[in-house]
Amino acid sequence: METITKKIIDPLDLKILDLLQKESQLTNTEIAKIVNLSPPATHARIKRLHKEGYIQKHVAILDAEKLGFDLLSFVFISSNNHKAENLDVLEKALFEMEEVLECHCITGEYDYLLKVANKDRKSLEGFVRKLNKLGITQMQTSLALREVKYSNALPILYEKERTNEHG
Repeated sequence: METITKKIIDPLDLKILDLLQKESQLTNTEIAKIVNLSPPATHARIKRLHKEGYIQKHVAILDAEKLGFDLLSFVFISSNNHKAENLDVLEKALFEMEEVLECHCITGEYDYLLKVANKDRKSLEGFVRKLNKLGITQMQTSLALREVKYSNALPILYEKERTNEHG
C-alpha cells in the first residue's frame, strides 16, 4: 500500500490557496510575484497542493440570473426510511438531480437541506414532484428573495490571523 507523506501546510501555502480560491485565473507568474517566490517554486507548491487534495478542482462561477435561473430555493426534506441502502438510493438520486446545487445531511427536524436552482415556479413544481417520487415524507421550501452574500472562499488566512492574535 502506497503512503503519501503530506507536508505541513505553511503560511506561504495558505497564501497561495487563498489567492487561488478567490481568483483561480491568476497565472503562476502572477501568484509567484504576489507571494514573493520564483515561478518554478510556486508551480511545485501548487502541484503538491493538488496532489495532496487541498485543491479539489477549478471551476467557473456562472451568473444564474443572466442564464435565466431566477428562482433559488432551500428545500428541507425528510424520509421515514433510514435503512442504509435506502439512504444510499435517495442520496444518489439527489446527487444526480441537476437542479440540486448542494445537498447536506443535517441534524434537527429534517434529514437533508438542498440548495436548488430553478428557472421559475413551474420548474420548481416539477422538481418537488420528483422529490415526492423518492418517498419524501416531510418537506419545507423557502425561496431566496435576494442574495446578501455569496462566497466559496474559506477564511483560511483570517483563521491564521485570529490564531496569531490569541496565541
